[in-house]
Amino acid sequence: MTEDNPQSTILLVDDIADNIDILNAILLPHYRTRVALSGEKALRIANSANPPDLILLDIMMPELNGYDVCRQLKANPDTRDIPVIFVTAMNEMEDEKLGLELGAVDYITKPVSPPIVLARLRTHLALYDQNRELARQVGERTAELFNTRQQIIRRLGRAAEFRDNETGNHIIRMSHFCRLIGTAAGLGEKSVEMLYNASPMHDVGKIGIPDHILLKQGKLDDEEWVIMRQHPQIGADIIGQHTDELLQTAAMIALCHHEKWDGSGYPNSLKGEDIPLLARIASLADVFDALTTARPYKKAWSVDDAVSFIESQAGSHFDPNLIEPFKRVLPDMLRIREEFSDSLGALEDHSLA
Repeated sequence: MTEDNPQSTILLVDDIADNIDILNAILLPHYRTRVALSGEKALRIANSANPPDLILLDIMMPELNGYDVCRQLKANPDTRDIPVIFVTAMNEMEDEKLGLELGAVDYITKPVSPPIVLARLRTHLALYDQNRELARQVGERTAELFNTRQQIIRRLGRAAEFRDNETGNHIIRMSHFCRLIGTAAGLGEKSVEMLYNASPMHDVGKIGIPDHILLKQGKLDDEEWVIMRQHPQIGADIIGQHTDELLQTAAMIALCHHEKWDGSGYPNSLKGEDIPLLARIASLADVFDALTTARPYKKAWSVDDAVSFIESQAGSHFDPNLIEPFKRVLPDMLRIREEFSDSLGALEDHSLA
């Protein structure tokens, strides 16, 4: 027999105080209870910082009846998993059928029997606890897999970067720049994190560019430029086609980060908003870091010169709507630039841990 958990909280929902008193008399020796005399208050409690573990819900209530409350609970991702048991004088089969179709786990008719109420609660609380534990374990495993995948993505990105950058810190700086600019541009949290996690693969296509072109210290000739311009497509092909949203985003950024707002970029001469927004942000972050970083074939530009250049390219190279967000977060970008400076050697981004 399943033991009662005195830490479990049961929300009692009924517009008649006497019915609440009857249920409290049954439950308080075994559980904690909270009370709502209306459907509206029940929803507020269920959506609070301390939601109940189970809800005993009357059906016949004024304004918001029990069916309506159940519908709203099940439509909300934050409350849909809370078990709901209808407690009602309505004992027709159709009433019970409707309640179960709305997502209730059980149906108890009034007048209630204390042993039946307690037995039903024990069963459904035990099931709820098992489901929560399973969800926790799945969540942990999913997080482990996500973190492993992220490490692989960054390692692949750095593998390409090491070919023309001794430290590989560019992809760390650039992904942080992307996160800062994306946040300032008003992207939602999910899109910002997707951008941060996918952008390290933007130049993975450099793996397919011959060393005599990739590492050339002088200006590339026309034939060499034709080959260099293939790296976005090579990168997208390396990542491949996937149902996974992160890898889809990584392939899109790899393919589109050299497109320009005015359509003069490559490989597909996309223009304006035809260029995906995340790729437009990645392009800006990539160029700023490239300009302000020394390479064997060029000196680092000053920050002021780099910002002036980016401003001059608004509407031609860059999305003009991204320039102000970029400038707002520039102080934070400069801190990232110092933290992951190439002068410190190859570094790890511990924010991934």
